[in-house]
Amino acid sequence: MLVYGTEVVIPAKVEIPSLRIIQEAELSDVEWIRSHYEQLDLIDGKRMSAVCHGQLYQNRMSRAFNKRVKPKQFAPGQLVLKKIFPHQDEANEKFSPNLKGPYMVYRVLSGRALILAEMDGEIWPKPINSDAVKRY
Repeated sequence: MLVYGTEVVIPAKVEIPSLRIIQEAELSDVEWIRSHYEQLDLIDGKRMSAVCHGQLYQNRMSRAFNKRVKPKQFAPGQLVLKKIFPHQDEANEKFSPNLKGPYMVYRVLSGRALILAEMDGEIWPKPINSDAVKRY
């Protein structure tokens, strides 16, 4: 009160109408309600513009990422090496090899998945992602 010459008003009291706030602003109930409806309309518009901005940003980022990605093409009969991931049983030690194989591509499925076969002809029952293999 010493600095500004008026009583301190808590922000919650500004949003929630009280008799004192309405008297100080000299607004009628109808005008106050109308101003809040206008603010709610603005909130919907801002929300929609934020959603559109987010979608445009996502499209730009995916386009920039996909520009640099070179998809690997595999054909049946091609020899590949399979990556050994740290959670697999083959990754025992720190200096164990990162790749295992060679394996033969038995079938190429949609979505860049492969069914591999070992060199003796035994076919794996589960498909593997093409990101987890490397050409031999």
